Amino acid sequence: MKNIMKIATFNVNSIRSRVQIVLDWIVENKPDVLCMQETKVQDKDFPAEAFAYSGYEFVYRGEKSYNGVAIFSRKKLENVQFGLDSEPKDEARMIKATIGDLNIITTYIPQGFFVESDKYLYKLDWFRRLLEYFQQNYKPTDNILWMGDLNVAYEAKDVYDPKRLDGHVCFNKELSAVFKKFLDWGFVDLFRMLCCDEGHYSFWDYRMPNTFARNRGWRLDYIMGTEPMAKKCLKCWIDKKPRTLEKPSDHTPVVAEFKL
Repeated sequence: MKNIMKIATFNVNSIRSRVQIVLDWIVENKPDVLCMQETKVQDKDFPAEAFAYSGYEFVYRGEKSYNGVAIFSRKKLENVQFGLDSEPKDEARMIKATIGDLNIITTYIPQGFFVESDKYLYKLDWFRRLLEYFQQNYKPTDNILWMGDLNVAYEAKDVYDPKRLDGHVCFNKELSAVFKKFLDWGFVDLFRMLCCDEGHYSFWDYRMPNTFARNRGWRLDYIMGTEPMAKKCLKCWIDKKPRTLEKPSDHTPVVAEFKL
């Protein structure tokens, strides 16, 4: 019988504030790999001791109060690299690692602040450089899982009110066209491959009242796979339970299972 591999991504919005939620979640769900974004902590302050007996090895790169990424794995992580290209400022936004012939890449894409701002232009440039990275270092036939908070709602059904939100820094025609280039290159949005309904979100804004209860959300978190991984994907879902807990992240995990 072939093995089932469970992969997850979770924007924790501060790992130190969410240690118990993450610990409880990995005990209950037992993912083989968990990628996290917005850990919001310098490496020297990462709560590694809290996970010392979790059964996972982990790598992380962060900075004070902002950004930050981590990969937890039950199997040995090899060929670990931080950042995109050679830009030191990108190190807290991307980690690459391999498990056997599987390439794991997690990113925390810049949010962009508002359209036409310098930060939005930086976001578009980040996507451009990331696409170039995939084009120059991989083939669509490679086993690749790219996951994380990509800060893009690709389609109208990925936001709760597409008419009102059209033109937002995470939901606009320009950004969707940029994201489509990754699909054209060879990535498959695994959640959408298996679920085409409306109303499925991974983020609910803290700053607006009752967004979770009213399901006024966004789908900003993705597990993307190349065609070989898409063919092995059995299911992909959004686990809303952590968002119901006390002092949760504003995001919730996205999970996928693969028959290897």
